[in-house]
Amino acid sequence: MTETPPMTRLRPSAIRSLATVLVMGVALTLLTGSQTWAAVGRSAGAVPAAARVSVPLPPKAVAPKLLGGISVGDTLPWLAPAELDRQLRDFAELGVRSVRIDVAWRDVQPDDRNRYSWARLDRVVSRARVYGLQILGVLAYTPAWARPAGCVSDKCAPADPARFGAFAHAAATRYAPQGIHTWEIWNEQNTTGFWKPTPDATAYARLVAATAPLIRTADPSAVIVSGGMAAVSTGRGQIGQLDFLDQMLKAGVAASVDAIGYHPYTYPFPASYRATWATGTAWNKMRDTSTSFASIFTRRGVSKPVWITEYGAPTGGPGVASSGKLTNIPAATDHVTEQWQAVIAADAVRTAAVTPGLGAFFWYGYRDFNAGGSNEGFYGLRRANGTAKPAWASISAEFTKVKNPSAR
Repeated sequence: MTETPPMTRLRPSAIRSLATVLVMGVALTLLTGSQTWAAVGRSAGAVPAAARVSVPLPPKAVAPKLLGGISVGDTLPWLAPAELDRQLRDFAELGVRSVRIDVAWRDVQPDDRNRYSWARLDRVVSRARVYGLQILGVLAYTPAWARPAGCVSDKCAPADPARFGAFAHAAATRYAPQGIHTWEIWNEQNTTGFWKPTPDATAYARLVAATAPLIRTADPSAVIVSGGMAAVSTGRGQIGQLDFLDQMLKAGVAASVDAIGYHPYTYPFPASYRATWATGTAWNKMRDTSTSFASIFTRRGVSKPVWITEYGAPTGGPGVASSGKLTNIPAATDHVTEQWQAVIAADAVRTAAVTPGLGAFFWYGYRDFNAGGSNEGFYGLRRANGTAKPAWASISAEFTKVKNPSAR
Protein backbone atom coordinates (compact mmCIF):
# COMPACT_ATOMS: atom_id res chain seq x y z
CA MET A 1 0.00 0.00 0.00
CA THR A 2 1.42 3.36 -0.95
CA GLU A 3 1.43 6.40 1.25
CA THR A 4 0.05 9.64 -0.13
CA PRO A 5 2.99 11.97 -0.68
CA PRO A 6 2.96 14.93 1.72
CA MET A 7 2.93 17.61 -0.90
CA THR A 8 0.68 19.68 -3.09
CA ARG A 9 2.00 21.15 -6.33
CA LEU A 10 0.60 23.55 -8.85
CA ARG A 11 1.60 23.60 -12.50
CA PRO A 12 1.78 27.29 -13.39
CA SER A 13 0.73 28.04 -16.92
CA ALA A 14 -0.52 31.14 -18.61
CA ILE A 15 -2.85 28.85 -20.55
CA ARG A 16 -5.08 28.37 -17.53
CA SER A 17 -6.39 31.90 -17.85
CA LEU A 18 -6.30 32.00 -21.62
CA ALA A 19 -8.66 34.62 -23.01
CA THR A 20 -10.79 33.87 -26.04
CA VAL A 21 -8.93 35.12 -29.07
CA LEU A 22 -9.22 35.09 -32.84
CA VAL A 23 -6.34 33.57 -34.75
CA MET A 24 -5.53 32.14 -38.11
CA GLY A 25 -6.01 28.42 -38.85
CA VAL A 26 -3.69 25.59 -38.01
CA ALA A 27 -2.80 22.47 -39.93
CA LEU A 28 -0.76 19.74 -38.27
CA THR A 29 0.24 16.30 -39.38
CA LEU A 30 0.19 14.16 -36.26
CA LEU A 31 3.72 13.50 -34.94
CA THR A 32 5.37 13.55 -38.38
CA GLY A 33 5.41 15.74 -41.43
CA SER A 34 5.14 19.51 -41.38
CA GLN A 35 3.00 22.00 -39.55
CA THR A 36 1.63 25.43 -40.42
CA TRP A 37 1.02 27.67 -37.45
CA ALA A 38 -0.88 30.92 -37.47
CA ALA A 39 -0.36 34.05 -35.43
CA VAL A 40 -2.10 33.82 -32.06
CA GLY A 41 -3.16 36.43 -29.53
CA ARG A 42 -3.65 35.82 -25.79
CA SER A 43 -4.67 37.68 -22.71
CA ALA A 44 -0.95 38.16 -22.06
CA GLY A 45 -0.76 40.67 -24.90
CA ALA A 46 -2.54 42.33 -27.76
CA VAL A 47 -3.65 40.24 -30.70
CA PRO A 48 -0.95 40.63 -33.34
CA ALA A 49 -1.58 41.48 -36.94
CA ALA A 50 -2.67 38.43 -38.90
CA ALA A 51 0.31 36.58 -40.24
CA ARG A 52 1.00 33.00 -41.18
CA VAL A 53 4.26 31.29 -40.33
CA SER A 54 5.29 27.89 -41.69
CA VAL A 55 7.56 25.99 -39.34
CA PRO A 56 8.80 22.46 -40.09
CA LEU A 57 8.88 19.91 -37.31
CA PRO A 58 12.28 19.93 -35.59
CA PRO A 59 14.87 18.11 -37.69
CA LYS A 60 15.77 14.55 -36.78
CA ALA A 61 19.42 15.23 -36.05
CA VAL A 62 19.87 15.58 -32.29
CA ALA A 63 22.63 16.59 -29.97
CA PRO A 64 23.45 13.55 -27.82
CA LYS A 65 24.38 15.90 -24.97
CA LEU A 66 20.68 16.43 -24.15
CA LEU A 67 19.76 14.69 -20.90
CA GLY A 68 16.27 13.20 -21.10
CA GLY A 69 14.36 12.64 -17.89
CA ILE A 70 11.06 12.38 -16.07
CA SER A 71 10.03 14.51 -13.08
CA VAL A 72 8.00 12.76 -10.39
CA GLY A 73 8.16 15.03 -7.34
CA ASP A 74 7.97 13.44 -3.90
CA THR A 75 6.24 10.21 -4.92
CA LEU A 76 8.88 7.49 -5.09
CA PRO A 77 10.01 7.40 -1.43
CA TRP A 78 6.49 6.52 -0.32
CA LEU A 79 5.94 3.55 -2.61
CA ALA A 80 5.90 -0.07 -1.52
CA PRO A 81 9.05 -1.93 -2.68
CA ALA A 82 7.34 -3.83 -5.50
CA GLU A 83 5.67 -0.70 -6.87
CA LEU A 84 8.89 1.28 -6.63
CA ASP A 85 10.67 -1.35 -8.72
CA ARG A 86 7.82 -1.45 -11.22
CA GLN A 87 7.92 2.31 -11.73
CA LEU A 88 11.71 2.51 -12.01
CA ARG A 89 11.66 -0.31 -14.55
CA ASP A 90 8.98 1.60 -16.42
CA PHE A 91 11.14 4.74 -16.46
CA ALA A 92 14.06 2.79 -17.89
CA GLU A 93 11.83 1.33 -20.59
CA LEU A 94 10.53 4.82 -21.34
CA GLY A 95 14.03 5.69 -22.52
CA VAL A 96 14.97 8.37 -19.99
CA ARG A 97 18.40 8.57 -18.41
CA SER A 98 17.45 10.54 -15.31
CA VAL A 99 14.64 10.84 -12.77
CA ARG A 100 13.98 14.15 -11.02
CA ILE A 101 12.87 13.59 -7.43
CA ASP A 102 12.41 15.76 -4.37
CA VAL A 103 15.09 15.40 -1.74
CA ALA A 104 12.82 17.19 0.65
CA TRP A 105 14.37 18.78 3.72
CA ARG A 106 11.05 18.48 5.56
CA ASP A 107 11.18 14.67 5.09
CA VAL A 108 14.85 14.14 5.92
CA GLN A 109 14.99 16.40 8.99
CA PRO A 110 11.38 16.72 10.14
CA ASP A 111 12.14 17.32 13.81
CA ASP A 112 15.49 19.06 14.29
CA ARG A 113 18.85 19.72 12.67
CA ASN A 114 20.67 16.92 14.48
CA ARG A 115 18.65 13.95 13.20
CA TYR A 116 18.34 12.65 9.67
CA SER A 117 15.84 10.19 8.20
CA TRP A 118 17.42 8.85 5.00
CA ALA A 119 15.89 5.37 4.79
CA ARG A 120 13.17 6.08 2.23
CA LEU A 121 15.51 7.98 -0.08
CA ASP A 122 18.22 5.35 0.35
CA ARG A 123 15.87 2.76 -1.06
CA VAL A 124 15.00 4.92 -4.09
CA VAL A 125 18.65 5.69 -4.83
CA SER A 126 19.69 2.07 -4.50
CA ARG A 127 16.95 0.72 -6.75
CA ALA A 128 17.42 3.47 -9.37
CA ARG A 129 21.02 2.32 -9.80
CA VAL A 130 19.79 -1.20 -10.51
CA TYR A 131 17.86 0.13 -13.50
CA GLY A 132 20.68 2.35 -14.73
CA LEU A 133 18.89 5.60 -13.85
CA GLN A 134 20.57 8.81 -12.77
CA ILE A 135 18.86 11.07 -10.24
CA LEU A 136 18.41 14.82 -10.26
CA GLY A 137 17.72 15.70 -6.64
CA VAL A 138 15.62 18.77 -5.86
CA LEU A 139 16.76 20.25 -2.56
CA ALA A 140 13.78 22.14 -1.16
CA TYR A 141 10.94 22.49 1.34
CA THR A 142 11.56 23.70 4.85
CA PRO A 143 10.72 21.70 8.00
CA ALA A 144 8.73 23.51 10.70
CA TRP A 145 11.73 24.01 12.99
CA ALA A 146 13.72 25.84 10.27
CA ARG A 147 11.04 28.28 9.07
CA PRO A 148 10.83 31.98 9.87
CA ALA A 149 8.57 32.81 12.79
CA GLY A 150 4.94 32.89 11.75
CA CYS A 151 5.46 31.01 8.46
CA VAL A 152 3.50 27.76 8.48
CA SER A 153 4.22 26.22 5.08
CA ASP A 154 7.05 23.95 3.95
CA LYS A 155 7.36 26.37 1.01
CA CYS A 156 8.63 29.06 3.39
CA ALA A 157 12.12 30.23 2.58
CA PRO A 158 14.54 28.87 5.21
CA ALA A 159 15.05 31.23 8.13
CA ASP A 160 18.80 30.54 7.98
CA PRO A 161 20.33 29.73 4.58
CA ALA A 162 23.34 28.21 6.34
CA ARG A 163 21.17 25.49 7.87
CA PHE A 164 19.74 24.65 4.47
CA GLY A 165 23.28 24.55 3.15
CA ALA A 166 24.24 22.11 5.88
CA PHE A 167 21.36 19.85 4.85
CA ALA A 168 22.47 20.02 1.21
CA HIS A 169 26.03 19.17 2.24
CA ALA A 170 24.80 16.15 4.17
CA ALA A 171 22.76 14.97 1.16
CA ALA A 172 25.67 15.36 -1.26
CA THR A 173 28.05 13.65 1.17
CA ARG A 174 25.71 10.68 1.51
CA TYR A 175 24.72 10.27 -2.12
CA ALA A 176 27.77 11.23 -4.19
CA PRO A 177 29.32 7.78 -3.50
CA GLN A 178 26.00 6.29 -4.65
CA GLY A 179 26.01 8.11 -7.96
CA ILE A 180 24.00 11.30 -7.39
CA HIS A 181 25.95 14.22 -8.82
CA THR A 182 23.18 16.56 -10.05
CA TRP A 183 21.28 18.85 -7.72
CA GLU A 184 18.61 21.49 -8.22
CA ILE A 185 18.31 24.17 -5.54
CA TRP A 186 14.63 24.75 -4.79
CA ASN A 187 11.67 24.74 -7.18
CA GLU A 188 9.62 27.52 -8.81
CA GLN A 189 11.02 30.04 -6.35
CA ASN A 190 9.59 32.90 -8.42
CA THR A 191 6.03 31.99 -7.38
CA THR A 192 4.04 32.56 -4.23
CA GLY A 193 3.15 28.88 -4.26
CA PHE A 194 6.73 27.75 -3.70
CA TRP A 195 8.56 30.64 -2.01
CA LYS A 196 6.77 32.19 0.92
CA PRO A 197 5.87 34.70 2.06
CA THR A 198 6.72 36.26 -1.33
CA PRO A 199 9.35 35.55 -4.00
CA ASP A 200 12.61 37.43 -3.63
CA ALA A 201 15.41 36.92 -6.16
CA THR A 202 18.05 38.42 -3.88
CA ALA A 203 17.04 36.16 -1.00
CA TYR A 204 17.10 33.19 -3.35
CA ALA A 205 20.60 34.17 -4.49
CA ARG A 206 21.73 34.19 -0.86
CA LEU A 207 20.34 30.69 -0.42
CA VAL A 208 22.24 29.45 -3.48
CA ALA A 209 25.44 31.17 -2.35
CA ALA A 210 25.18 29.47 1.04
CA THR A 211 24.40 26.07 -0.48
CA ALA A 212 26.40 25.50 -3.66
CA PRO A 213 29.90 25.69 -2.11
CA LEU A 214 28.92 23.14 0.52
CA ILE A 215 27.64 20.75 -2.14
CA ARG A 216 30.91 21.13 -4.05
CA THR A 217 32.91 20.53 -0.87
CA ALA A 218 31.16 17.17 -0.55
CA ASP A 219 31.26 16.42 -4.29
CA PRO A 220 33.63 18.47 -6.47
CA SER A 221 32.09 16.88 -9.58
CA ALA A 222 28.56 18.01 -8.70
CA VAL A 223 26.40 19.70 -11.34
CA ILE A 224 24.23 22.35 -9.69
CA VAL A 225 21.08 23.73 -11.33
CA SER A 226 19.18 26.76 -10.14
CA GLY A 227 15.58 26.03 -9.19
CA GLY A 228 13.27 25.67 -12.17
CA MET A 229 11.48 28.98 -12.63
CA ALA A 230 7.78 28.88 -13.41
CA ALA A 231 6.37 30.61 -16.47
CA VAL A 232 4.27 33.32 -14.81
CA SER A 233 3.61 37.02 -15.17
CA THR A 234 5.01 39.56 -12.75
CA GLY A 235 2.33 40.75 -10.36
CA ARG A 236 0.31 39.78 -7.29
CA GLY A 237 3.49 38.82 -5.49
CA GLN A 238 4.88 36.64 -8.25
CA ILE A 239 7.92 37.48 -10.38
CA GLY A 240 7.93 36.63 -14.07
CA GLN A 241 10.68 34.32 -15.22
CA LEU A 242 12.55 36.95 -17.23
CA ASP A 243 12.44 39.46 -14.39
CA PHE A 244 13.50 36.85 -11.86
CA LEU A 245 16.30 35.59 -14.09
CA ASP A 246 17.67 39.10 -14.51
CA GLN A 247 17.42 39.83 -10.79
CA MET A 248 19.06 36.62 -9.64
CA LEU A 249 21.89 36.95 -12.18
CA LYS A 250 22.44 40.51 -10.98
CA ALA A 251 22.66 39.09 -7.46
CA GLY A 252 25.41 36.68 -8.53
CA VAL A 253 23.68 33.31 -8.90
CA ALA A 254 25.64 32.45 -12.06
CA ALA A 255 28.86 32.18 -10.06
CA SER A 256 27.39 29.31 -8.03
CA VAL A 257 25.46 27.19 -10.56
CA ASP A 258 26.24 25.20 -13.69
CA ALA A 259 22.83 25.56 -15.34
CA ILE A 260 19.63 27.60 -15.12
CA GLY A 261 16.41 25.69 -14.39
CA TYR A 262 13.16 26.52 -16.16
CA HIS A 263 9.59 25.17 -16.52
CA PRO A 264 8.30 26.49 -19.88
CA TYR A 265 4.79 24.96 -20.00
CA THR A 266 3.14 25.99 -23.27
CA TYR A 267 -0.01 23.86 -23.61
CA PRO A 268 -2.17 23.86 -25.64
CA PHE A 269 0.65 25.09 -27.91
CA PRO A 270 3.53 22.73 -28.74
CA ALA A 271 7.09 23.67 -27.85
CA SER A 272 7.98 24.22 -31.52
CA TYR A 273 5.23 26.83 -31.98
CA ARG A 274 6.72 30.17 -32.90
CA ALA A 275 4.35 32.86 -31.74
CA THR A 276 4.10 36.13 -33.60
CA TRP A 277 2.80 38.12 -30.64
CA ALA A 278 5.51 40.10 -28.87
CA THR A 279 5.65 38.24 -25.57
CA GLY A 280 5.73 34.79 -27.16
CA THR A 281 5.17 31.46 -25.45
CA ALA A 282 7.11 30.37 -22.41
CA TRP A 283 9.38 28.34 -24.71
CA ASN A 284 9.86 31.30 -27.07
CA LYS A 285 11.12 33.35 -24.13
CA MET A 286 14.33 31.36 -24.05
CA ARG A 287 15.61 32.71 -27.38
CA ASP A 288 12.94 34.16 -29.66
CA THR A 289 11.49 37.24 -27.93
CA SER A 290 13.08 40.69 -27.80
CA THR A 291 13.79 40.18 -24.11
CA SER A 292 14.73 36.56 -23.59
CA PHE A 293 16.94 34.28 -21.56
CA ALA A 294 19.55 34.68 -24.30
CA SER A 295 19.42 38.48 -24.27
CA ILE A 296 19.59 38.60 -20.47
CA PHE A 297 22.55 36.22 -20.47
CA THR A 298 24.32 38.48 -22.95
CA ARG A 299 23.59 41.63 -20.98
CA ARG A 300 24.76 40.05 -17.74
CA GLY A 301 27.82 38.44 -19.32
CA VAL A 302 26.61 34.95 -18.46
CA SER A 303 26.97 31.75 -20.47
CA LYS A 304 24.99 28.90 -18.93
CA PRO A 305 22.92 26.06 -20.38
CA VAL A 306 19.21 25.99 -19.58
CA TRP A 307 17.79 22.82 -18.05
CA ILE A 308 14.07 22.28 -18.56
CA THR A 309 13.33 20.36 -15.37
CA GLU A 310 9.57 20.30 -15.92
CA TYR A 311 7.36 20.39 -19.00
CA GLY A 312 4.04 18.73 -19.66
CA ALA A 313 0.37 18.98 -20.57
CA PRO A 314 -2.60 17.74 -18.51
CA THR A 315 -5.33 15.61 -20.08
CA GLY A 316 -8.07 16.39 -17.60
CA GLY A 317 -9.50 19.27 -15.62
CA PRO A 318 -12.69 21.16 -14.88
CA GLY A 319 -12.48 23.30 -18.00
CA VAL A 320 -12.30 22.77 -21.76
CA ALA A 321 -9.91 20.40 -23.54
CA SER A 322 -7.87 21.51 -26.54
CA SER A 323 -7.56 19.00 -29.36
CA GLY A 324 -4.92 21.05 -31.14
CA LYS A 325 -7.27 23.39 -32.96
CA LEU A 326 -5.64 26.66 -32.00
CA THR A 327 -8.39 28.98 -33.18
CA ASN A 328 -10.82 30.86 -30.94
CA ILE A 329 -9.40 29.13 -27.88
CA PRO A 330 -11.99 29.28 -25.08
CA ALA A 331 -10.98 31.09 -21.92
CA ALA A 332 -11.87 27.94 -19.95
CA THR A 333 -9.21 25.82 -21.72
CA ASP A 334 -7.16 24.15 -18.98
CA HIS A 335 -6.14 20.79 -20.49
CA VAL A 336 -5.68 18.90 -23.74
CA THR A 337 -6.95 15.67 -25.23
CA GLU A 338 -4.85 12.55 -24.84
CA GLN A 339 -4.13 12.59 -28.56
CA TRP A 340 -2.91 16.18 -28.46
CA GLN A 341 -0.79 15.44 -25.39
CA ALA A 342 0.94 12.75 -27.47
CA VAL A 343 1.78 15.33 -30.13
CA ILE A 344 2.97 17.87 -27.55
CA ALA A 345 5.14 15.28 -25.79
CA ALA A 346 6.97 14.07 -28.90
CA ASP A 347 7.32 17.59 -30.26
CA ALA A 348 8.82 18.83 -26.99
CA VAL A 349 11.64 16.27 -26.91
CA ARG A 350 12.41 16.82 -30.58
CA THR A 351 12.40 20.59 -30.14
CA ALA A 352 14.54 20.42 -27.01
CA ALA A 353 17.10 18.29 -28.82
CA VAL A 354 17.70 20.99 -31.44
CA THR A 355 17.29 24.11 -29.28
CA PRO A 356 20.69 25.78 -28.79
CA GLY A 357 21.75 26.09 -25.18
CA LEU A 358 19.50 23.37 -23.74
CA GLY A 359 21.21 20.79 -21.58
CA ALA A 360 18.31 18.73 -20.27
CA PHE A 361 14.60 18.07 -20.73
CA PHE A 362 12.38 16.46 -18.05
CA TRP A 363 8.76 15.56 -18.67
CA TYR A 364 6.30 16.06 -15.78
CA GLY A 365 4.79 13.62 -14.69
CA TYR A 366 4.34 9.86 -14.64
CA ARG A 367 0.86 8.74 -13.50
CA ASP A 368 -2.45 10.54 -12.97
CA PHE A 369 -3.90 10.91 -9.49
CA ASN A 370 -6.88 12.48 -7.75
CA ALA A 371 -6.17 16.19 -7.31
CA GLY A 372 -9.55 17.28 -6.06
CA GLY A 373 -11.00 18.25 -9.42
CA SER A 374 -8.10 20.39 -10.69
CA ASN A 375 -6.01 19.66 -13.76
CA GLU A 376 -2.99 19.01 -11.53
CA GLY A 377 -3.68 15.29 -11.36
CA PHE A 378 -3.69 14.67 -15.13
CA TYR A 379 -0.14 15.33 -16.33
CA GLY A 380 0.77 11.67 -16.33
CA LEU A 381 1.88 9.52 -19.23
CA ARG A 382 -0.22 6.82 -17.62
CA ARG A 383 -3.80 7.07 -16.44
CA ALA A 384 -4.68 6.58 -12.78
CA ASN A 385 -5.44 2.90 -13.46
CA GLY A 386 -1.93 2.42 -14.84
CA THR A 387 -2.80 2.08 -18.51
CA ALA A 388 -0.67 4.03 -20.96
CA LYS A 389 -1.90 7.15 -22.69
CA PRO A 390 -0.87 7.70 -26.32
CA ALA A 391 1.85 10.07 -25.09
CA TRP A 392 3.69 7.16 -23.51
CA ALA A 393 4.58 5.67 -26.86
CA SER A 394 5.20 8.98 -28.62
CA ILE A 395 7.59 10.39 -26.02
CA SER A 396 9.28 7.04 -25.46
CA ALA A 397 10.24 6.92 -29.13
CA GLU A 398 11.78 10.38 -28.92
CA PHE A 399 13.56 9.79 -25.59
CA THR A 400 15.06 6.63 -27.06
CA LYS A 401 16.38 8.59 -30.04
CA VAL A 402 17.90 11.23 -27.74
CA LYS A 403 19.48 8.56 -25.58
CA ASN A 404 20.73 6.64 -28.60
CA PRO A 405 20.97 8.92 -31.66
CA SER A 406 21.80 5.95 -33.88
CA ALA A 407 18.19 4.79 -33.33
CA ARG A 408 16.99 7.62 -35.56
